[in-house]
Amino acid sequence: MDSLPDAIVQYILSHLNNARDVAACNCVSKRWKESLPYLRSLYFPRNSFDSHSGSDNPDTIVWKMLSTIVCLEELVVYSPFTSAGLALWLLLVHSSLKHLELRMDNITEYQACLDSPSKLDCISAAKNLESLKLWGVLMVNPPKWDVFKNLRSLEIVGARLEDPAFSAALRACPNLTNLVLLGCEGVRSVSIELPYLEHCKLDFYGLGNCSLSLTCPKIEHLEVQGCSWIRVRETTCLRNLSIANNAGRVYMVDFGKLSALEFLSMRGVQWCWDAISKMLEWSSEVKHLYMKVEFTGDLETLLPFPEVDFVEFFNSHPKLQKFDIHGAMFAALCQKNSLKNVEPGFVIPCLEEVVVQVRSPLNAEQKMSTLESLLKYGKNLKTMVIRILQMKSSHSSTDDFFDEICRLRFMNRKIVRIE
Repeated sequence: MDSLPDAIVQYILSHLNNARDVAACNCVSKRWKESLPYLRSLYFPRNSFDSHSGSDNPDTIVWKMLSTIVCLEELVVYSPFTSAGLALWLLLVHSSLKHLELRMDNITEYQACLDSPSKLDCISAAKNLESLKLWGVLMVNPPKWDVFKNLRSLEIVGARLEDPAFSAALRACPNLTNLVLLGCEGVRSVSIELPYLEHCKLDFYGLGNCSLSLTCPKIEHLEVQGCSWIRVRETTCLRNLSIANNAGRVYMVDFGKLSALEFLSMRGVQWCWDAISKMLEWSSEVKHLYMKVEFTGDLETLLPFPEVDFVEFFNSHPKLQKFDIHGAMFAALCQKNSLKNVEPGFVIPCLEEVVVQVRSPLNAEQKMSTLESLLKYGKNLKTMVIRILQMKSSHSSTDDFFDEICRLRFMNRKIVRIE
């Protein structure tokens, strides 16, 4: 590198971001040291100061490194820090900083949340942020944020939130296009009104009884976990939708016509049948449908799905290309009357791939009939995967059912495989 022009050396070293590497390069030569102020990104791993034995504390060390950089655009800090330290750092780099990621580590420190200014409050100094990602956040009081006009992406991972505090945080970010909340607890009712939001992923931890109201006319991708009541006002742009509730029940959904929807996933232990039937009705244009719901029924009552007519279902979803069917939905399609009214000329026009999960030999004859019908009427079917999981029974019907599935695979070995 001694023979390279200074501009090339600066360009190469500007791609460093690990703080330890930057510190090491700082000691190589005067030429390298003079190139490091042109760094664009700086990253402090979790263990950055584990072996530190100098007189300066970690906050001061970070401040000294930042003070040498001319135009820092990205700062990632996983190592422990104080609110006072963060305030000093952002005072140095706030004008150029576009991307900020912090491991807050105050999710259980209620007293730290009461300190003034708190770590959350300090972030307000970085007014030109375009993306903000926070880990381990305690947000019980509304953060003292001005409006982040340039902020497009907000991600919060592992947080305890109170409804008013979270609402105040969203009001400070009116131009978001990407919102991610993962492993968040404490929120009971969420109302999101963001006119430019396109991608939204919400994962609420706890009893699974949150309510969600979303008014985002440009939303294209939505994933929701842990909500029992979901209302989305604007859906004309929604292409990908995933709803799951691993801990609670899904009681109510309100979407309206999902005319642009291409992918729909419904997962959970229990959904009210009204919610399931409405989602299937609204998603008539869907191309990929994933269903893994075990029971229906209201309140504490766990009930199997009512019968779903095979022909009517596929006539109602003419664009369906991939169908992942698990649990109660497969059993519902396998009822005795499901295939009695097949009209002449009936076909499943676009279906190319089916994934079926089988766990019980009950109603084996109807199940085999449904599998055979998928092969018969799916004229463009290329792949059928049959997953046999936890089929425990000492009854001879289990072996007979497995033999029938093996026969089906042998007769259609180019399409069917067993996992």
